[in-house]
Amino acid sequence: MEQLITQALEDGIALRQACLNLLPGPLMRASEMLVSCLRNGGKILACGNGGSAADAQHFAGELVNRFEMNRRGLPAIALTHDASVITSIANDFSFDEVYARQIEALGCNGDVLLAISTSGDSKNVLKAARQAARQGMGVIALTGRDGGKLGRLPGIIHLNIPHASTPRVQEMHITCLHVLCTLLDESMFGDKT
Repeated sequence: MEQLITQALEDGIALRQACLNLLPGPLMRASEMLVSCLRNGGKILACGNGGSAADAQHFAGELVNRFEMNRRGLPAIALTHDASVITSIANDFSFDEVYARQIEALGCNGDVLLAISTSGDSKNVLKAARQAARQGMGVIALTGRDGGKLGRLPGIIHLNIPHASTPRVQEMHITCLHVLCTLLDESMFGDKT
């Protein structure tokens, strides 16, 4: 059991080291997109499945409430939390449409979609990203492994964690989301002196 603990921690450390050279550029571009959206009166929509759904809700909560500094709430919606909307769309259309349909209803030109999929191949997240692009929204994709189909969509900002383990990828996704929260807070509300 101790070896399992040690291996998980060592794998996490090694992945963080590998990401030191991979993520700063995409994280800066993602934060710039988010800041521009918010400064221009837009909102952030977020989606994912399973643990990625929880990450979408976590990120929206950090924006709407606060992260590390007290500041005004920022407009963000996790498309993962309304059981009535999700189940009605899944029932009337299909589960593949649960996010795209919400984006059709709630998304506006200039908004940003945060699309989270550890495989990069979640059909409902892919459809959401395509719908967002059709509506003139920016798309930030958080993926794992090789990025899958989501990572290959044109015009997106892609934050890829190149690892095969879903838990390790999700740990880095949380780190990326926290870094984005810090960059948003500092860009929009930090000390300008």
